[in-house]
Amino acid sequence: MTERAEKAMGTAERADVRGNGRNVEPDGEEDTAAQAPDSPAARRRERRIAAFRAAERVLDRPAFLTTIRERLALLHEAAPGLYDLDAPADMYGDGIVEALEERVAGLLGKEAAVFFPTGTMAQQVALRVWAARTGNPAVALHALAHPEVHERKAFSEVSGLRPVRVTSEPRLPTADEVRDFTEPFGSLMLELPLRDAGFVLPTWEELSEVVAAAHERDAVVHFDGARLWETTVHFGRPLEEIADLADSVYVSFYKSLAGFGGAALAGPRWLVDEAKAWRHRYGGQVFQQFPTALSALAGLERELPRLPEYVAHARVVAAALREGFAAAGLPWARVHPEEPHTHEFQVWLPYEADVLSEAALRQGEETRTLLFAGAWDAGGPGLSYTEVVVKAAGLEWTAGDVKEAVAGFVARLREVTGGAGVGQGLF
Repeated sequence: MTERAEKAMGTAERADVRGNGRNVEPDGEEDTAAQAPDSPAARRRERRIAAFRAAERVLDRPAFLTTIRERLALLHEAAPGLYDLDAPADMYGDGIVEALEERVAGLLGKEAAVFFPTGTMAQQVALRVWAARTGNPAVALHALAHPEVHERKAFSEVSGLRPVRVTSEPRLPTADEVRDFTEPFGSLMLELPLRDAGFVLPTWEELSEVVAAAHERDAVVHFDGARLWETTVHFGRPLEEIADLADSVYVSFYKSLAGFGGAALAGPRWLVDEAKAWRHRYGGQVFQQFPTALSALAGLERELPRLPEYVAHARVVAAALREGFAAAGLPWARVHPEEPHTHEFQVWLPYEADVLSEAALRQGEETRTLLFAGAWDAGGPGLSYTEVVVKAAGLEWTAGDVKEAVAGFVARLREVTGGAGVGQGLF
């Protein structure tokens, strides 16, 4: 990659920190609340969903885009053996919800865990409890961390916490940055992987050193582990060992496990007991949660064991994408990280987002092969990126299949641009 392209990519990621650039929800779908029904972005989203549903070949089939009937059918298929379906339904967090909490605590090697309807609520409560214990409401985090980018300043507006940004570089904070940070803080929150920087992770040694640096400052460490489930391949450690580094851990049941929703907070029993009280105060003491809890148990049973396979194949797909773009003669293309840290990664290309979206949609509509199913977002002048997810559907793709799909995508990119810029050395 040229120096100019590297600089543009970094600038784009820093622009996201300031709230510019892409307008997406946590799972990558465009925020339709900010769009007029007949706007170009809304129409593209409708076309993308239609193309996805009609596609015969995709790298992932997100559960949230399937029908209610399909979701219920899958849950019905998986339900036997997950929990005694003749037991009474849960009420205010007992029964199947408690069983799920025990399962998560065991997987993460923590004393206890508590179920929350959303991860936003779980993390606010966790860090609020830690702030009371440490006496310091400052939470050190990355400028691209989920609460800073996607939660409308919930930490400060709702929970009285004060986020302080350790770094805005497209990587996790370093031990020196944590150790030498000029402001005192009570908690350090680490998002693993850091989604908006490209689903990136530090090395195991780097992560251990960062945690140690925070503890040297008498701060606690909380993992935003919405996608922690898929980090075991990169770290080469089991979940329990990874979670053991942190004082508390949040995990999601729908981002990687295809559950209906929900999250869990795991840590010391006293923290969980206090978190349950705050869950009630925040309105999270939901009357019945058995469908969501059952879908979470299904995800732990069905998807969790397959995540290492998805990560391994994502690396095959990423390599084939790089080779395919090179063979197609594009002036510059970037798969980031070059070897994905998880089963999700970014693809960057030197074109406007509208142009790339149109090419991707034409490919899906004309061939029923949807190589890039997600939205393309502006990352800088003439530079855009999309997120690629490889799950069960993607395992059917060989490297040759990916390269063939890249050639088809680039052909449609030439149609959209009239050939301008393709292979002409924009960078």
